[in-house]
Amino acid sequence: MIQIDLKTLDKSFTYSEFRTFVSEALANNIAALEIDESYLSYAQLNETRLNRLDKTLKVGEEAAAYLQQLKKDYLWLVISESWCGDAAQIVPMINKMAESSDRIDLKLVFRDKNLDLMDQFLTNGGRAIPKLIIVDKETMQVVADWGPRPVLAQKLVEDYKAAHGTVDEQGKIELQKWYTKDKGKEVESEIIALMKSI
Repeated sequence: MIQIDLKTLDKSFTYSEFRTFVSEALANNIAALEIDESYLSYAQLNETRLNRLDKTLKVGEEAAAYLQQLKKDYLWLVISESWCGDAAQIVPMINKMAESSDRIDLKLVFRDKNLDLMDQFLTNGGRAIPKLIIVDKETMQVVADWGPRPVLAQKLVEDYKAAHGTVDEQGKIELQKWYTKDKGKEVESEIIALMKSI
């Protein structure tokens, strides 16, 4: 079983700290993000998405009630990056869910600054993000992980790739449309199911 190294948490952010760090870097010091210049436009686009989603996403009553009744304390550790389109759509809902419960402490880390951690949670051999790692706070043992995207979104990507050979800009637009229509409900549903399975 994987145990989270406490040193990883020294490099972690709360959700609001993560958002502030990225926002300030985009406004004043892009070098602080340590991203390839070709990713900058994605990070800027995600900033707009995040501002909207932080205001509009809501956790369903049933999911919130379940999270409020958790019997143990959990750390939800999310591996993310400013430029990741999936993360911009998913992490705000993870944050809203964590805010629903006094039993969940949400922390975020940048993937490329935490490759030792990321490489323990690969998806089909790749460093796909976002990745939610659910940790028992008492033992710091990983009890489950989720990501990088909901099953239905993953199917959309796989179907698009099968039809077009690659996920081009149009494929990315189709995926973002799916997220916009879904409003975080599949993320909520899958993570609640995962929590219930622990």
